[in-house]
Amino acid sequence: MTQGSYIDLLKRTLIVVGVALVPVLVWYLFDVVLIAFGAIIFATLLWLGAEPFMRWLSMREGIALVLSGLMILLIVTTAGFLLGTQIAGQLQDVIQRAGSAASELQANLASSDLGKFVLEHVGGGGVSLTGTLASVLTVSSNLIEGVVIALISGIYIAAQPRLYRDGFVQLFPPRMHPLVIKRLGAITDALRLWLIGQLIQMVLIGALATLFVWIIGVPSPAALGLIAGLGEFVPYIGPIVAAVPAILVALTKSWQTALWTVMAYIALNQIEGHLVIPLIQRHLVFIPPAVILLGIVAITSLFGLAAAVFAAPITVVIFIAVKILYVRDTLHEPTQIPGES
Repeated sequence: MTQGSYIDLLKRTLIVVGVALVPVLVWYLFDVVLIAFGAIIFATLLWLGAEPFMRWLSMREGIALVLSGLMILLIVTTAGFLLGTQIAGQLQDVIQRAGSAASELQANLASSDLGKFVLEHVGGGGVSLTGTLASVLTVSSNLIEGVVIALISGIYIAAQPRLYRDGFVQLFPPRMHPLVIKRLGAITDALRLWLIGQLIQMVLIGALATLFVWIIGVPSPAALGLIAGLGEFVPYIGPIVAAVPAILVALTKSWQTALWTVMAYIALNQIEGHLVIPLIQRHLVFIPPAVILLGIVAITSLFGLAAAVFAAPITVVIFIAVKILYVRDTLHEPTQIPGES
């Protein structure tokens, strides 16, 4: 073999090894991937806030982004100032009531043979609220650190999006640069539309949940509405998890209140599934429900509970990338991409 053949063989070997190592690197660096994804979502949110300033007031990108950041900061600060004390007190009340209801439920289960069987197979014979609280605090500490890094990184990405886009594009051969830029734009547009839809959904469901539990008379309606709204960021699974604290809090009043709360959240789920989601997806982005649900379960199973926060947007990106890169570019099949006219 000539020297050129050896060099060509070495290049091919390095490429194969590099491709093989990608899944391993993703596995061990998934926390970094999550933070990067959070930064991209925050950068997208900044651009969403900047678009009205650029479109309607003809402002430059830099000024519009600064105003967008200030607007988001003002909204968060104002909400925290006006509702912070009330929400904090209500959240504390929710935690105490939910813990009391869980302990009472555990005691009732332990008093029967069937209940003991359930406890043995679900929690290994008991549920430690102290251990659960410690686990939550540990996750919260890591979460705060990740959020801070994601926010700072998101600001940098929003300020110079082309710099980071061009850096990614340079990983491909020069002849592919225009195509990669076009495909990245399509994926970004789809993620942007999905984020708009989720924000609308979170606000609507959070407001409706607050109204429903307030009418029923469940304590701390604002905190429960906040939990319901935040839960919407993880489709299908988040709303179910968000209903648990409301039911537990309602149990501290009476079983009738808990029953009404269950019915209210079922009605809320029906309103969301038959009115809110179809209306949003019709105008923004449609992802088959099974794809989102299976994506969330798969990503959470592989990388842990923390991955559930960004499992839905990651699934959206993968779904759109498959439609563009495989269905359209490889199979040459016609397929509709969100954001395309």
